[in-house]
Amino acid sequence: MPRELITLQVGQCGNQIGTEFWKQLCLEHGIGADGILEDFATEVGQDRKDVFFYQADDDHYIPRAVLMDLEPRVIDNIRVNHGQLFNPENIFVSKDGSGAGNNWAKGYSAGKSVHDELFDMIDREAEGSDSLEGFMLCHSVAGGTGSGLGSYLLETLNDRYPKKLIQTYSVFPNQEETSDVVVQPYNSLLTMKRLANNADCVVVLDNTALNRIASDRLQAEEATNLEVVNQLVSTIMSASTSTLRYPGYMNNDLIGLIASLIPTPRLHFLMTGHTPIVTPAVPSASSIRKTTVLDVMRRLLQPKNMMVSTTRSRAETHCYISLLNIIQGDVDPTQVHKSLQRIRERDMARFIPWGPASIQVALSKKSPYIPTAHRVSGLMLANHTSIQQLFTRTCKHFDRLRKREAFMEQFRKEDMFRENLDEFDDARAVVQGLIDEYKAAETPDYVHWGEAEPGVASPAAAARY
Repeated sequence: MPRELITLQVGQCGNQIGTEFWKQLCLEHGIGADGILEDFATEVGQDRKDVFFYQADDDHYIPRAVLMDLEPRVIDNIRVNHGQLFNPENIFVSKDGSGAGNNWAKGYSAGKSVHDELFDMIDREAEGSDSLEGFMLCHSVAGGTGSGLGSYLLETLNDRYPKKLIQTYSVFPNQEETSDVVVQPYNSLLTMKRLANNADCVVVLDNTALNRIASDRLQAEEATNLEVVNQLVSTIMSASTSTLRYPGYMNNDLIGLIASLIPTPRLHFLMTGHTPIVTPAVPSASSIRKTTVLDVMRRLLQPKNMMVSTTRSRAETHCYISLLNIIQGDVDPTQVHKSLQRIRERDMARFIPWGPASIQVALSKKSPYIPTAHRVSGLMLANHTSIQQLFTRTCKHFDRLRKREAFMEQFRKEDMFRENLDEFDDARAVVQGLIDEYKAAETPDYVHWGEAEPGVASPAAAARY
């Protein structure tokens, strides 16, 4: 029986990457823009569409998706271009349409005020599923709606559906450019507290790395940069769910996919890599080369193919906690075994000293309806301790503003911050606890980390409460 997943798209960024994801899924499963199966989609029973879609009475396919935003611009665009695909009852736009003004507190308060409307849609989708496995949240951590409303949804889903998985695709801001959102560090840190405490798995999509790949590797022009980045994200999302939609012997459901990647509850932030990197928006950059399983697996370990911007060197202690390669295409399992042996012999990946050092490999089918020039492609889902660098950079930007109590006026207008600003300090402590735990995971005695002397609170407990 398929384990269904409900996708929640929140804010401008969440709806843009979510819509690209649905366009990709429709192409892979032979579903037209109106939800009707194309005539050439004859391989019935080879895929599991019902993980992400359900069929209406006239047999056209409808995504299990709820689209939410506090301002109408992006949703109006989706209604015009993809209105026939989505269920119009599952689209929510705030009545005043003023948005969250790039303010986390405003987005969070808006979530409280429209709680009933949002959860009428979510509950209806959940009750319409035969065997719901969980929720996939697409959002950005830096703006107002994706961060604030997204945080409110994470907390409420955790209370309302305690036994369902919550996976997020969280877009982190580009930290190499000056942002026009001055309170971006506040928004990011407040959201990260909820991602640490309320999500089961967070796939980190770092705009710094995504923009670098788009401009340097794909030579995308500035006008098409956003389109290219959104297509890169949709490629990551569709590849990471391919084993759910084209089931094999392993990783047939979300819990099977993430259980081996997340050894302890708080270390659930995953980075991704993909090769070969191609995009329809820049066809000239999609050079065709010979792809083998070894070539793909070796390239996936290279930092330049990672979707998170972190520095790595042999001198540093950063290491893999766990690693899963999803290989799609024409693959012989014996090639996988030989490739793993070669990687082990050359010591290409450094693993934690307290756990098994193994690269897991899942083989997945490719869609028969999309012709691809490359024989083999691969996605890496990795739990790597260098992700703490991203969190440390965010904390530095936050500390600079917090020390001066800069730009606090808009936050103080909301109930949560009217009396005091303790929520900021609490969020800072949670994220610091996360950084400390990732650092501790690099040491052999991590298995005893957090075990305090009697009567003394452990660092993990102190960060959590």
